[in-house]
Amino acid sequence: MIYECHFLWGDLLGYVWGRTDTRVEVPIKNQKNRQTYYGSLDYQTHEFIVQEHSSGNTENTIDFIKHLQKQSPGKRLAIFWDGASYHNSQEFKEYLKQVNGDLQEDEWLVHCTNFAPNAPEQNPVEDVWLQTKNFIRQFYHLCDSFKIVKGLFKFFADGQIFDFPKLSYYGVLPQLI
Repeated sequence: MIYECHFLWGDLLGYVWGRTDTRVEVPIKNQKNRQTYYGSLDYQTHEFIVQEHSSGNTENTIDFIKHLQKQSPGKRLAIFWDGASYHNSQEFKEYLKQVNGDLQEDEWLVHCTNFAPNAPEQNPVEDVWLQTKNFIRQFYHLCDSFKIVKGLFKFFADGQIFDFPKLSYYGVLPQLI
């Protein structure tokens, strides 16, 4: 399962408590700092793989799929994700034709399926991003630069094994070989 996270320096701040009759202002330093992460949750092993990119687009999506293929050489990938325009672009479709060649659909090396439209709650990667951001919020006092925030983000998420109830929503998927 794949999803992109567009992380902003201001995301570090999260929530504050205050009186309901008083406006609480929280300064955000250099909110233009941003980083896009592609994340993939292996449904079988629950391992999470993260890769940094400049933005979410077709070129970076293809690069991330290639990265996942290198992580699992010789294995077929069944990808579940949202219907972002660059997931369905002509360039991406051409990439899939190149990868899958003349294989029958049940033999494709990369098979993509969209979650229902406007249903981010279906994708467990959303929960991983939330857990990662909450982890960073716990250590906000250490984060005096966006470089440190990005380092903590990747440290917490990349290569970790996640286990939470949403991972059982889809039952047992067949092992693709």
